[in-house]
Amino acid sequence: MTELIPPPSTSDKSLMERVEDALLPLINLVFLLLMFFIVAGQLADDPLPDLPATPPSAEQQSPHADLLVNARGHWRISGETLDAQTLLQRLPEPDAQNPLRIAAASSISMADLESLLRTLEKGGYEEILLLTEPDT
Repeated sequence: MTELIPPPSTSDKSLMERVEDALLPLINLVFLLLMFFIVAGQLADDPLPDLPATPPSAEQQSPHADLLVNARGHWRISGETLDAQTLLQRLPEPDAQNPLRIAAASSISMADLESLLRTLEKGGYEEILLLTEPDT
């Protein structure tokens, strides 16, 4: 019959010292892998080239927007600046299938955007798409 308790070790080391000795190669391996990925990440700093199937950025058209909001928070439709009363009259009727598209300047303040969204909410708009330009 096999014994459940292992025979005592002939080594002078304690159990904790033997565990530490067994973990040392694992710690070294993790350290080396960490160093490898740090160096490899620094070498691959170049951006990926454009894929052949993607059209050049000059040919891309910006999506149609129902309402333009400039950096100063002015609301414009077809080049005409509007206030809260005339804005709701000039916008298309609220439609769940076709949400209202708003093109906002990237530097618009959150207070101006919140004011616009509250006005649109009062007008019955529940679905809104906010269009912004990415930083280049």
